[in-house]
Amino acid sequence: DEPTNHLDIEARNWLEGYLQAYPYSVMLVSHDRFFLDQVCSRIAEVWNHAISDYHCNYSRYLVLREERVSALREAKKRQDEEVEKIEDFISRFRYKTDKAALVQSRIKQLEKIERIVLPPERKKIRFSFPVPPKSGKTVMELIGVTKAYGSNVVLNGVDLNVESGERIALVGHNGAGKSTLMRVMANADVTAGEVRNGHNVIKDYFAQDQAQELDATRSAYEELLADAPFDMVPQLRDILGAFLFSGDDIHKKVAVLSGGERNRLALAKLLLRPSNLLLMDEPTNHLDLFSKDVLLEALKNFPGTVVFVSHDRHFIDGLATRVVEVGGGKLESFFGDYEYYLEKTAGIVAAPVQDGGGRLTPKAQEAMKEADDASDPRLSRQQQREADKQRQKEERGRERKLAELEEKIGAKEGELAKLEEAMAAPEFFNDHEQARTAGERHASLTAEISALYEAWESV
Repeated sequence: DEPTNHLDIEARNWLEGYLQAYPYSVMLVSHDRFFLDQVCSRIAEVWNHAISDYHCNYSRYLVLREERVSALREAKKRQDEEVEKIEDFISRFRYKTDKAALVQSRIKQLEKIERIVLPPERKKIRFSFPVPPKSGKTVMELIGVTKAYGSNVVLNGVDLNVESGERIALVGHNGAGKSTLMRVMANADVTAGEVRNGHNVIKDYFAQDQAQELDATRSAYEELLADAPFDMVPQLRDILGAFLFSGDDIHKKVAVLSGGERNRLALAKLLLRPSNLLLMDEPTNHLDLFSKDVLLEALKNFPGTVVFVSHDRHFIDGLATRVVEVGGGKLESFFGDYEYYLEKTAGIVAAPVQDGGGRLTPKAQEAMKEADDASDPRLSRQQQREADKQRQKEERGRERKLAELEEKIGAKEGELAKLEEAMAAPEFFNDHEQARTAGERHASLTAEISALYEAWESV
């Protein structure tokens, strides 16, 4: 039951591999979509007091379920039309003696019909983040930052530059310092070094235990009202409704809310003030799969900058444009998505050969020493950073080129559509010179659009 809860990605990946190779049966409950896709070959949906069986992984189940519900809707529509016809016949001829036998036949036919019942629609949260004011290109800089708790140094002289529009995922094993780094970025509370905020930066911080920070004595509405600016007060009920707090639910005390409801309420508070830098530490905790997808889409469409921690692989894959690995008091950036990070880190540290007691064998010790002597990690990491920067620069250039081509294609297609509309008029071809010129222009535009599409495909 929820085996991936509170596991870091490394432990989650190990569990995934273990269960994939497990020779016996496994039955599990999980809100981790990627994990379900990798491990499960059958989905049992518990919904509306019934169990529906799908022999496939989770992604395929979503497709099949939608197809099944669509077919059910179509069958229900046809059945409703048929029932309406029968009922209409009965009501029209009920009191005509010459039609009594037919009416009775229709009544029996109606009684025998097994009515199709559509499953109720799932309630989903729906929201988008308010459009924030623009920040400067550099949103935040960490310069030589050290953070220690007593003798325990969690971050040791780290540097980090966050640029506008980035979606940065912080990864590392539990206890590596991801949440500490988030708190440093949120509060600039450092032992040494400096945290610089960029021009016009407005940040909002969603802590790992944010749901626990809510006042248990307040209702859901009162909790939102306590932090709301005056001009947002009329919208509070709409915001709560978007997060599935409707009717009397808005008056529920925070103390009686479930973990998922508390997290939804904590997320709702992020919508009260527009921020252009969101710092989110495990925002998907206690959220169901559908709510995670809605949050993912909202963050994808958010025009500001996002730095986040998550152990949900599907969430990271869908959002991250840069991965920062936290560990050993240091940070290392990988300018790409999570798959790119895995490619870069795969095989960097091979598992050393151990004896039965878990100690390195003499050969393994010798091999590791030779590897250390032969390589200069600082040089390779510097080269990798340069390559990452170059890759990111090329990707931005490609995106700009695509945008330019798409704009040109749109303009040319618009011009062609107007020309075709004019040529469709019956009187257009009365003027032979105009018709000839239009025909030449039509051929020219068609050729230009074709060439632009070829250029777009080559990019």
